[in-house]
Amino acid sequence: MARVRIFTGHFGSGKTEFALNYAFKLAKTEEKVCLVDMDIVNPYFCSRDVREELEQSGIRLISSNPNLANAELTVISPEVMAVFNDDSYEVVIDVGGDDLGAVALGQFNAYFRKEPYDMYFVVNTNRPFTAHRSQIVDYIQTVERASRLKVTHLIANTNLSFETTMSDVLRGDELVSEMADELNLPHSFTGCPADLRKEAEGRVRAPLFELKLYMKTPWM
Repeated sequence: MARVRIFTGHFGSGKTEFALNYAFKLAKTEEKVCLVDMDIVNPYFCSRDVREELEQSGIRLISSNPNLANAELTVISPEVMAVFNDDSYEVVIDVGGDDLGAVALGQFNAYFRKEPYDMYFVVNTNRPFTAHRSQIVDYIQTVERASRLKVTHLIANTNLSFETTMSDVLRGDELVSEMADELNLPHSFTGCPADLRKEAEGRVRAPLFELKLYMKTPWM
């Protein structure tokens, strides 16, 4: 497993939830964990909105200036360079949900050529642009072209946020498992809300990854 883990996916895939949960899980066993919020696309669901909880868990957060968090043109902090220069950190990177977000990641392509990475593509088949195999493959290729990096792992995360059902979890797990075989990529995890964890055990093809939901819309 690489020291640097990148989480990407389409709008509404749940990639930010996955990145957050992965970072919190790492922090339980690793002394130095850094979460890089590189999501310059969606101002409503960003890792930086959970800054206080991250800091309480000892997780270093690198993001845009918090005073400019909802600006139209969010700037990636030059502090990102720290994750490449200090290999004592276990790193999780949350990337924006379209080709613009992937382009932001591509700025650091030269460093990724020297630094091994795992790039997880999070799939939510309840979203209109990633509901079918062909759409998912097209989007993976779009992200790879824009970032000039390769997706190395797939994650099933078919969900409806707080209304996710067991049917969603099982359906997404099955489709992503089949796609993983076709693309010769590992199906690393199947995301599952905490309240469905026991019901899902033994019924999915990939390791279950229990998710606590941190992202809430402003009206929730």
